[in-house]
Amino acid sequence: MAGGLGCVASGLAIAAAMPPWGWWPLAIAGFAGLDRLLAGRGLANRLLRGWLVGAAWLYPSTFWMLDFSAPAYLVAGALLGAYLGVACLLVPPGPARHLALPGVVALAELVRWSVPFGGVPLSTVPMSQAAAPLAPVARLGGGLALTLATVALGAAAAALWERARREGRGRGRRGRDRGRGTAGLAVPVGLVGSVGVALLVAAVLPRAEEVGRVEVALVQGGGPQRTRAATTDQGVVFARHLDASSLIRTPVDLVVWPENVVNVDLPLPSVEEGRALSELARRLDATLVAGVVESLGPDAFANYSVVVDPDGAFGDRYDKVQRVPFGEYVPFRSVMAPLSGGLIDRYVPKDAVQGSSPAVVQSPVGTLGVLISWEVFFERRARDALTHGAEVLLNPTNGSSYWLTIVQSQQVASSRLRALETDRWVLQASPTGFSAFVGPDGDVLERTGVSEQRVLQRTIGRRDGMTIASRFGPWPWLGLALALVTAAKVLAARSLPGGGGAGAGAGAEGAR
Repeated sequence: MAGGLGCVASGLAIAAAMPPWGWWPLAIAGFAGLDRLLAGRGLANRLLRGWLVGAAWLYPSTFWMLDFSAPAYLVAGALLGAYLGVACLLVPPGPARHLALPGVVALAELVRWSVPFGGVPLSTVPMSQAAAPLAPVARLGGGLALTLATVALGAAAAALWERARREGRGRGRRGRDRGRGTAGLAVPVGLVGSVGVALLVAAVLPRAEEVGRVEVALVQGGGPQRTRAATTDQGVVFARHLDASSLIRTPVDLVVWPENVVNVDLPLPSVEEGRALSELARRLDATLVAGVVESLGPDAFANYSVVVDPDGAFGDRYDKVQRVPFGEYVPFRSVMAPLSGGLIDRYVPKDAVQGSSPAVVQSPVGTLGVLISWEVFFERRARDALTHGAEVLLNPTNGSSYWLTIVQSQQVASSRLRALETDRWVLQASPTGFSAFVGPDGDVLERTGVSEQRVLQRTIGRRDGMTIASRFGPWPWLGLALALVTAAKVLAARSLPGGGGAGAGAGAEGAR
C-alpha cells in the first residue's frame, strides 16, 4: 500500500513539473522517488512500480484528451505509462540502479518519441525543464541530453539520501564502514559533476552568427477555444485573420499566419482567399507565410504553409510531414473506424497527405524553417530544417480544438527547446493562442493570451551556423544512455553474493 502511494506521489511530482504548472524541481524529486521505489525490488515489482509512476505522471498532464474521448484517454495514459514500466525492468535493484536510471528513462523517452505512428512526445521530461536552469543542456544533445541530466540529479539525490540513512544506522560501526561511506559518494558526485560539466560546456560553446535582421508580425485572429473543424465556419476564421492583419505596423518584412486558417477546395491561386492573400502581401509590401488546408477530394487533404511574395505572387511551399495520428489521419482506418462507433469518420473524415520535402521554404527574407503545429514537438524536424539552411524557425499552429491550455503550454515549452537546440528564433503563430516570439536562448519574449485578436511584432535576427545538438542529433547521448545501463549491469553482477563486489548485499539493505 505504502509503495503504491509512493508511486503515485512520485508520478504526480513529475506531472506537476510539466507545463502549464511548471514546478520544475519536482521532476528531479519525482525521479529520486522512483529510484528509491525500485530499491531491492524484483522484476515484476519494478515493472508495476515503474508503470504506476508513469501513469501518475501522464494521466494528469494529458488530461485534455478526456474532452475528445474518455476511453482513448484511459487507454493512452496506460500505454504511455508502460514505457517507463518496461524501462524499469532494466534497472538493477541494488546501488547500481543510480547509474542505470538516467539511462533507462532516456531510452524510454526516445522510444516514446519515435513509436508508434512516428512517436508521441507529449508531457516529456525535457518540457519540464524548458524554463529551468538545466535547459541550456539542450544545446548539447536536445531532449535526450536534458532527460539524462534531469534524471541524473534525481538519482544523485536518492543516492545521497540512501547514504545518509545508512550512516545514521551505522554510527556504532564507523571504523568498519568508513571506506564504504567514502566510496558511496562516488556515484552521486559523479552524476552531479557530469551535469555541471554539461552546463559549463553549453555555456562556452560557440553560438550561431547573426546574418541579418527581419521585422516580423505574427497574426492571431482570435475566437473561441474548444472548437471543432467540422462545426466551425472557416470563412469567419479567415475573416478574423484579415481583420487582425490591419493591426500590423509598417514597414514589415515578414508576416506569419497560423496553420490551416485558409481552407479551400481548389488550388489557392484560383480562389477568392488566394486573391485576398496576394492583395494583403502587396498592401504591406511584405512576405506573407500562410497556413492552408486544401481539399484533394472526398478522402484526402493537404496541410501546407505557402509563401506569398511582396508582389503578390505565390512562391515556395512546405507540406506537413509529421502528421497527427487520429487528428489528421487515422492509422488502420478500416479497422479503427468501426471500433469507434463512427466517431473517427465523423471527426477525422479525411486523411492528410504526408509531405516529403525538407522542412524549409525559400523566401525574399531568407531561408525559413517550417514546423507545422505538431512538428515542433519533434526535434528531428527542427534538425531537418537546420541541415537545409534554415535561418529562422516558424511554427504555424492551431490549438483551438483543445480543452484547457495544457497542449498549448507544452507547445510553447517545445518551441523553447527547439530554439535552444538550434540557436534560432522560433516564431509561433496560432489562431486562438498561444502565439509567441521565442529567442535563441529559449526565452519567451512575448506571448498572446487565449482567444484574443492580436498582432505580435518584433525585429529578430536571421542566424547561421549549426549547434552540437543539430549537427550530431541524439546519437551520442543514446550511446551514453546505453553505456550507463551496461555499466550498471556489470556493477550489479559483480555485487552479487560470491561476486566479490564492494556493493554486495546493498540491494537487500535498500529493500528494508
